[in-house]
Amino acid sequence: MKKVTLFSAFLAFFCLLGCKKENAHIITVKNALDVDRSFETVEIHKSDLKLSHDEHFDSFSVKDLKTDKILISQFVDNNQDGEADALLFQPVIEANSINQYELVTIEDSKKPEALEYCYSRFVPERTDDYAWENNKVGFRTFGPTAQKMIEDKVKGGTLSSGIDAWLKRVEYPIINKWYKKAETEKGAYHKDSGEGLDNFHVGVSRGVGGIAVKVDTTYYISRNFTNWKTITTGPIRTSFVLEYADWDANGKTISETKHISLDYGNNLSRFEIKLTGTNAIYAGLTLHEKDGESTHNKESGWISYWEPHDDSELGTAIVVPNQNMISSELFDTPLKDWSNLYAQIKVNNNKAIYYAGFGWKKAGEFTSKKVWNSYLESFSKKINNPLIVTFN
Repeated sequence: MKKVTLFSAFLAFFCLLGCKKENAHIITVKNALDVDRSFETVEIHKSDLKLSHDEHFDSFSVKDLKTDKILISQFVDNNQDGEADALLFQPVIEANSINQYELVTIEDSKKPEALEYCYSRFVPERTDDYAWENNKVGFRTFGPTAQKMIEDKVKGGTLSSGIDAWLKRVEYPIINKWYKKAETEKGAYHKDSGEGLDNFHVGVSRGVGGIAVKVDTTYYISRNFTNWKTITTGPIRTSFVLEYADWDANGKTISETKHISLDYGNNLSRFEIKLTGTNAIYAGLTLHEKDGESTHNKESGWISYWEPHDDSELGTAIVVPNQNMISSELFDTPLKDWSNLYAQIKVNNNKAIYYAGFGWKKAGEFTSKKVWNSYLESFSKKINNPLIVTFN
C-alpha cells in the first residue's frame, strides 16, 4: 500500500512538471540574415497565445532562456479598449541564429528599470504641435490652430503638413524640457545648449516624410492635422494617429489618416497612412538650399538626401518596404520650399507604408553620406526580412 502511494506521488510530481512545461509560453525568434540584429521590435499579440483561465496577459514579462535575464518590455493597447493587446520587446540575435524566450510572471521589484525614451504628446502650449522622439531623434508637426492663425493673418502660425526634425544629440527625452524652456526664453530650442536644437526649416515643404499627390506635373498637399490621438509611449515604442481634413488634388478628393510610430534605437519613424482617392502617394524630403546630394535606390526601396546643415551635415531618408517604391524624383522649382526629393509609393488596399527619418552628423553616429546610406541599406534589408517569430 505504501509502495503504491509512493509511486502515485512520484507520478503526480512528474505530471505536474510535464504539464508546466507543456503550458509554458515559449517564443522562438529566428534571424535568417547573415548579420547580427538589435533594436528590432517583436510584437506578441494576446490573440497569439492560448491563455488559461487564471493567466492574465498584462502580467507577463519576457525572459531570455539563454541568459535567464528578464528583458525590458512594453504593453500596448492598440485598439484603445482599455486592455493590453500586444507585448513588445527587442531581442539581440546573432547572425543566422535562433533565440528562445518565455513569458513569465514575476514580482515588479525584479523587473529591469524601463525609462520612457519613446515619447509623444500634443503640445497646446506651443500653439498646437504634435511632437515625438526616442533616444536618437525627434520630430513634430502642426495642428489646426497654427493653420487658422495663418488664415487669420495672426503672427506665429504655421501652415504645413510637413514633418519637422528636432536634431537631438542626447539619449534622454528633450521634448518637454525644450518646450518648457521656450516658455520663458523665446526661441530657446533654436539654440544648441549641448543637447541639440531645432534648426530645420520646413515651411510648405514635405520636411522629413510629408506626403503629396501628383497629378500631371503638379504636386498637391494637405494642410495641418485636424485631430490627434496618442496610442502609447514607453521604453520601446511611441505611436499616435493624426487625422486630416479631406483635400483636393486637381479634382480628386483625398482622405488621409496617419498612424505614426517610432521605436527605440531607430532613426526612422514608421508611417502607415490610410488614404482614399489615389493609387499612389509621394513622400518627400525637403531640399533646403539645394546644395545636398541625393541617392536613389529603387531596388532596395529607399532615397536619401545628404546636405550641409549650419555648422554640421544632415542626412534625411525615406525607406519603402516590400518593393512598393514605384519611382523617385528630384523636384526642383524656384518656388520657396516646394523643392523636394520624392519617393513614389504604391497605395495597396487604401494603405501606404514607409519609414522616414534623419541622421545628424553632430550627434556622432552618422559622420558621412556613405555611413548614412549604409545604415539605410541595412535598415531596408532588415524590414524586408523581418525576424521570424513562432509560438510553442
